[in-house]
Amino acid sequence: VLRKLVDDASKFLNDKVQKAVVTVPAYFNDSQRTATKDAGRIAGLEVLRIINEPTAASLAYGFEKKNNETILVFDLGGGTFDVS
Repeated sequence: VLRKLVDDASKFLNDKVQKAVVTVPAYFNDSQRTATKDAGRIAGLEVLRIINEPTAASLAYGFEKKNNETILVFDLGGGTFDVS
């Protein structure tokens, strides 16, 4: 799956994708995070960081914001409820 995403992103960007920040569910344990990072390497990526999905949503929301505010992100999954 990651190899396909890398290929598609490279075609779309017209440039080789070599590095990535990868998100995982907040409930992933260390071995699951390591396996995800290994999958990224197998797909040809340098995985810069593994971050929780709710954290990624928080960062994406505030990426271009200039005002000083506090936000709360709720991640309502099928069997999970995470907050960042």
